[in-house]
Amino acid sequence: MRYRFTSWSSYALMGALAIAPLSLGMMGWTDQALAQAPAAAPAVRPAPAVLSQTLTQIDAAANGGNLPAVMAFYAPQFTNSDGLTYSTFQDALSKFWKRYPGMVYNTVITSWKAEGSALIVETTTTIMGTQTTLDRPVNLTATIASRQRFEGEKIVQQEILSEQSQVTMGQTPPTVQVNLPEQVTIGRSYAFDAIVTEPLGDRLLLGAALEETINAGGYLNAVPINLELLSSGGLFKIGRAPLLPENRWVSAVIIRNDGMTAVTRRMRIVGR
Repeated sequence: MRYRFTSWSSYALMGALAIAPLSLGMMGWTDQALAQAPAAAPAVRPAPAVLSQTLTQIDAAANGGNLPAVMAFYAPQFTNSDGLTYSTFQDALSKFWKRYPGMVYNTVITSWKAEGSALIVETTTTIMGTQTTLDRPVNLTATIASRQRFEGEKIVQQEILSEQSQVTMGQTPPTVQVNLPEQVTIGRSYAFDAIVTEPLGDRLLLGAALEETINAGGYLNAVPINLELLSSGGLFKIGRAPLLPENRWVSAVIIRNDGMTAVTRRMRIVGR
């Protein structure tokens, strides 16, 4: 079975880019979507009131689907570590919200510091939303940690530090446990496991694993994936990191007769 797959996890981050980013590690399908998330750490010390207010306003604008209000917090020269610019981020976020209307964003500050007149802020954003596909709900959750540089109360730079997303569909989607290192040295092998935690019994599983280089084009372009019949309770893959440092999305899609779960994680490839 062959499907088209898009990195909607990246998109998800974007909504939060308001102070968390895209990535929507966020991922997604055309006609069937995917993504997952954990909890955010509290701020180490109280942030300046203007910064907390700005983040609250960004979340409120994103929760209301108000794209012009969200983009007003980004400088025209905005750049993102995944290669997004002001215009490409705006375009991707618009398309994401059309696919998942009524997204809910919640951003917390995990650390901050002053750097001259600028503020360097690390945040964690959780994102939740639902779309309807083939008359069935598709549920998306994502968590993105990012670092932003504020100048004049606008975001001028953003680096995505970590990202994970999950999409589920069906009456009882599989519960999937993912094992993947957050960081791998160039040229080294790594294991990627996506394990279904419920007993398989006599049910069949279809699945696929996918690894993508993260770049601006990945937020908008779908890639084909091939589903295979799984002989065990999940996906168990060995990959090898490229020879140059970069970030990659590593995804798994698991389909059972009673539902589907798709997960994406961001993995950093670092130098020796």
